[in-house]
Amino acid sequence: MTQVTLTALEGIPEVIRGAPLARLLLEALERAGLELASGDVIAVAQKIVSKAEGRGVRLVDVDPGPRAHELATRTSKDPRLVELILRESHEVLRATPGVLIVEHRLGFIMANAGVDRSNAGPGGEESALLLPENPDGSARALRQTLLELTGREIAIVINDSFGRAWRNGVAGIAIGVAGMPALVDLRGRRDRDGRALEVTQVGLADELAAAASLVMGQADESVPAVLVRGLRYARGDGSVRALLRDRAEDLFR
Repeated sequence: MTQVTLTALEGIPEVIRGAPLARLLLEALERAGLELASGDVIAVAQKIVSKAEGRGVRLVDVDPGPRAHELATRTSKDPRLVELILRESHEVLRATPGVLIVEHRLGFIMANAGVDRSNAGPGGEESALLLPENPDGSARALRQTLLELTGREIAIVINDSFGRAWRNGVAGIAIGVAGMPALVDLRGRRDRDGRALEVTQVGLADELAAAASLVMGQADESVPAVLVRGLRYARGDGSVRALLRDRAEDLFR
């Protein structure tokens, strides 16, 4: 019987710049009475990665430009927040009251370029968190440190909450991955009736990120990491870039 388990890694303290995430994760595993095993996956919330990498910004230090003021008026947002969004973006795609959709510099199509004030740590409403500079790189570095500390070959997924086109509500998606493929291409495989699959590609990292988000929660649950055990996946390095649709194939822009 195939069984996949997701276990909340609780008790991780407030993460600050320079915090040793790998050691914090291992301490949380120990508190849960667990040890890493090769083949495990750890899903890590984007916020603690950003905090450890010093991606927090004080809004008092942000000087909005004319474009930020214009969009702030159109969207009813804080001009300082809009300035940060513009700095993190390649292009503004939609701007309406309460909504600012952009293409992030990493290629993600998302609201507010991932700039977030919820659970941003000390400073509350007067501070904001940006996404990691290179989430795939962050995942690789964390995986490597855990390998050096434990000798276990595992995978890392960094997840965040995104809205989805045509659907209400947010869901967890992967913004960084290491040690596993982000996308699994099943084209050419046979279904139960022997027909060859022609278009099926599975967003494995996104499916895992969404499952982990159920355990992490979205508000004050304070569960920024989840151990996933029993998942079958191909070993090897992957990249979240595999999940991003080429602009030429994007039918919704």
